[in-house]
Amino acid sequence: MIPSLRYSIFVALAATLAACSAPDAISVSGSSTVLPAVSKAADQYSAETGISVIVNAGGSGGGFNQLAEGQTDIGMMSRDITAGELGKFASLNFQEIAIGRDAVVPSISSEIYDAGVTALTLSQISDIYSGRVDNWSEFGGPDRAIFAIDKEASRGTRQIFMKVVMGDPKAEAAGADLVTGSNNEEQTALTQSDAAIGMLSYAWLNEEVRGLSIILEDGKRIEASLDTIRTGEFPFVRNLNVVTRDDTSQAAQAFIAYLLGPKGQKMVEDAGYIRVSN
Repeated sequence: MIPSLRYSIFVALAATLAACSAPDAISVSGSSTVLPAVSKAADQYSAETGISVIVNAGGSGGGFNQLAEGQTDIGMMSRDITAGELGKFASLNFQEIAIGRDAVVPSISSEIYDAGVTALTLSQISDIYSGRVDNWSEFGGPDRAIFAIDKEASRGTRQIFMKVVMGDPKAEAAGADLVTGSNNEEQTALTQSDAAIGMLSYAWLNEEVRGLSIILEDGKRIEASLDTIRTGEFPFVRNLNVVTRDDTSQAAQAFIAYLLGPKGQKMVEDAGYIRVSN
């Protein structure tokens, strides 16, 4: 469904809700990547409507499971629902609604970036995570052991990263030295090391954690930027989704309408992502 039509449907639902009495609190849980935009929108939505929206992290897989088990009203996922997840809850129907676009970026400590390692091929990144290469000198950097940071298996960021780099979203990372959870944890680990590589949402890059450009097979170098994410040129582009069930309340659907509306989409942009509707 095109975003404008989808938005119109949600607006109609929101109008229906407005005529009703105040609903109970809306609960949202899941991806730490999607969380900043949803949290910003939730605060403003609550201030405008008086309806409490409680937002918690826990990862894409956790958000989906909580939604499927009826423990939350809306799941947040930075990847698509897998066939295995759908099979586990085959009696339920789910809807994925993109509220923004983002990219996973292979990220390194600023010390390594400043030493000259600013771009790698997907094969070279695969060599690091598979354990075949363990020193930055192999890529023209300093003679320093690579500190490879992985993420928990249920994290959407990891699954997108591993699918592109290793060809399998569930690939093992024999070369990993540390496993983290949220973007915040991964960013902190990258910042605290002078020789680390990890995987972060584009919005979490800063002067201390730098994003690697990707060298394609034809030699073209693609830098992570809002433009290359918007056009899909960067290899790790993904949708940021909220997920519902058929029995999702009108209150929850009204909040999703808000996320897709002008105010919610501004929050998506303010969080460093790309809007999906005007």
